[in-house]
Amino acid sequence: MSNIFHIVMVVLAVNGAAFAAFWLDKRCARNGARRIPEKTLLWLAFAGGSLGAVAAQHLFRHKTRKEPFRSRLYGIVLLQAVAVTALAIWLIAPQWVEGLMLLSRGPTVS
Repeated sequence: MSNIFHIVMVVLAVNGAAFAAFWLDKRCARNGARRIPEKTLLWLAFAGGSLGAVAAQHLFRHKTRKEPFRSRLYGIVLLQAVAVTALAIWLIAPQWVEGLMLLSRGPTVS
C-alpha cells in the first residue's frame, strides 16, 4: 500500500508542477516576460503531468490554438491513456495478456 501512496503522490506533484508551469507561462506571456520553453511544458506533460497540463491549458486558455504544440500535447495524453489502460488490464486480468500473447504468435502447426 505504501508504494501506491508514493506513486500517487509523485503523479500529483508532477501534475501540480505542470499546472503551475502553464499558469506561470501564461502570466509571463501577459506581462511580456521571459517565457517557459514549449519543450519544458511538453516534458512536464510527458513525465506524467498531462492531466495538469490539459487542465491548465483549458482553464487559462493558454496555447489552445498553437500548433504543433496542441497536437503534441494531445499525443502525449493519448500515449499515456493507452499505457495506463494496458497497465490496468495487465494488473487486473493478467490471463487476458497471456491469451493475447498466444494469439499474436499465430496458429500452431501440429
